[in-house]
Amino acid sequence: MGAEVTKCGFVALAGRPNAGKSTLTNLLVGEKVAIVSDRPQTTRRAIRGVVTTDDRQLILTDLPGVQRPRDALTTRMQRRVERELGDTDVVLLVINGIEGVGPGDRFIASLLKKAKAPVIAAVNKVDKVSHSQMLEVLTATEALGVADAIVPISARKGTGIEQLLIELTAHMPEGPFLFPIDERSDQPLDVELAELVREQILRRTREEVPHAVEVQVEEIQTRRDGLLTVRAVIFVEAESQKGIIVGRGGRMVKAVGTAARKEIQSLTGNRCHLELSVRVRKDWRGDERLLDRLGIN
Repeated sequence: MGAEVTKCGFVALAGRPNAGKSTLTNLLVGEKVAIVSDRPQTTRRAIRGVVTTDDRQLILTDLPGVQRPRDALTTRMQRRVERELGDTDVVLLVINGIEGVGPGDRFIASLLKKAKAPVIAAVNKVDKVSHSQMLEVLTATEALGVADAIVPISARKGTGIEQLLIELTAHMPEGPFLFPIDERSDQPLDVELAELVREQILRRTREEVPHAVEVQVEEIQTRRDGLLTVRAVIFVEAESQKGIIVGRGGRMVKAVGTAARKEIQSLTGNRCHLELSVRVRKDWRGDERLLDRLGIN
């Protein structure tokens, strides 16, 4: 008997902000590799999650939400989207079933027609809409004219996920696995930890603040007793934003630190001491050198 045939390939997740791409990535991978928030620009980097079974390995790239560039940050995010779409084996287009198909989805569909990769559309959040609403969204998704298959799913409850995996695997090329079978993400630890801190800020702030915040982990040390010491800086663009992040009497930054520390401990399995500082860096979203250092390219 010959060796078992395996399939391995790249899946790019495309969709408007808040379509549920990060939630779906985490569900498919089986652990948290992408932070989740209802804020636009939650995903700034191309985060890869790895889904491995006995005979297949899907390498998921959770792309930034497609948008029209406004500064160096969003220009880089958009370039990354277009680059990943050109290199992927299959595109997973995630549609927000609650909001339905809108101009943003049609804009993405126009990009996908140029990308030439097969497209599987996942209409997400089926657990939150009526049957008639879902039929309406499915019809509108088909009318985009890019999907080779359309699968209704709930990334929150797991509905339709097996069928989605079947459709994705059908378009995977045969080949050896590219990642070890127990690896779940290609993100370096400092980026993973920085994202967990940023996630807690996104959950607690509104209006412009979430867009103006970035986090950089400057130091990670593990003591002999296993205690993980993490020192991170939170960048904002204005003193007023710093005041919001710090909060009255330091309450906001303390709440962020407490919640982020729990997430870090869950991820690493180590007890954690987290030190956070807040620094004003005017117009950091237009600072090419800082964006390079933050790994947003």
